[in-house]
Amino acid sequence: MIDAAKDAVTGAPAASDQYVQSLARGLAVIRAFDTDHPKMTLTEVAARTDLTRATARRFLYTLVELGYVRTDGKIFALTAKVLQLGYAYLSGLSLPQLAQPHLEELSLQLGESTSAAVLEGADIAYVARVAARRIMTVGITVGTRFPAYATSMGRVLLAALPPADLEEYLAGAEIRPLTPGAIGTRKELLEELAAVRAQGWCLLDQELEVGLMSVAAPVRDGARVVAAINVSLQAQSVASRPDPEAYLDSVRAAAVATAALISADLSAGR
Repeated sequence: MIDAAKDAVTGAPAASDQYVQSLARGLAVIRAFDTDHPKMTLTEVAARTDLTRATARRFLYTLVELGYVRTDGKIFALTAKVLQLGYAYLSGLSLPQLAQPHLEELSLQLGESTSAAVLEGADIAYVARVAARRIMTVGITVGTRFPAYATSMGRVLLAALPPADLEEYLAGAEIRPLTPGAIGTRKELLEELAAVRAQGWCLLDQELEVGLMSVAAPVRDGARVVAAINVSLQAQSVASRPDPEAYLDSVRAAAVATAALISADLSAGR
């Protein structure tokens, strides 16, 4: 339940006198909507939040009155106003503004989509994006989240975590293969993260979605990895090139170089 030992949204102890249960439940209702559940009935929202129907109804209609949710009386969906909740956070970051022109240049150079993301809990969250063309079944925009272990940027970010933080992540993450042949165990993930840590970049080959490849590199603020960037590729397009390995090497080199430029801008702005 939301009011169990820990807050499902922040992880803070529910018993704390600083804990506001109603806020946690309201946020849980908002977060129940995702790419797989963009529209839901009251019953579905209640089930996904582990709230009673009566409680879920109160929160949903409060959000409707505030303009964050719309309904036809049966089906509920988020409105664009929800984006305002994350705008203050994003606008306060220098990273998206610094990364965007570099991502645009990289996209122009390679003719591929480029992105930047940060680690948020068990997921990565996109903070900048240049879409050359849509190559995934799910559209990606700023704010999109994916499981960190299943993405190239996520693996770059996880590989840079201190051992204690990585162990905490592994204790709470549900690691399962999302495509045939994808990593699906803790042991496999740790081996992959060790390789990413040693080489300083990550190549993901159709582990998030069949047909999608990506190359990611870390963005540093001084010695600390604070974000990652990637280049998204169509596996079929890569395979059709005269020398796929040479092409992937060129993409990797370009991604690493772009990450270094963004890192230099971040350090210069401190």
